[in-house]
Amino acid sequence: MQAYVYKSLRKADTYVFLSERDDFARLPDAVRDQLGSLQFVLETALTPERKLARADAAVVRENLRLRGFHLQFPPALEEARTPDA
Repeated sequence: MQAYVYKSLRKADTYVFLSERDDFARLPDAVRDQLGSLQFVLETALTPERKLARADAAVVRENLRLRGFHLQFPPALEEARTPDA
């Protein structure tokens, strides 16, 4: 399955995966309004073996299959912190 990844220019570290390139009509209006402009960053094949840095590829594939899109939000503040040395 191909995925087309876009970053939000309004929300830092927020990405949208689409099942079809530039098919922004799949996004609900409220989501499009919150994300603002989107910039294309990557086309990738989401195979079962594919690992993603901050998302479960199986979940992304399922969301693309069911909805045509997947949202990836920035990590929670606690996840982003490094433990004290």
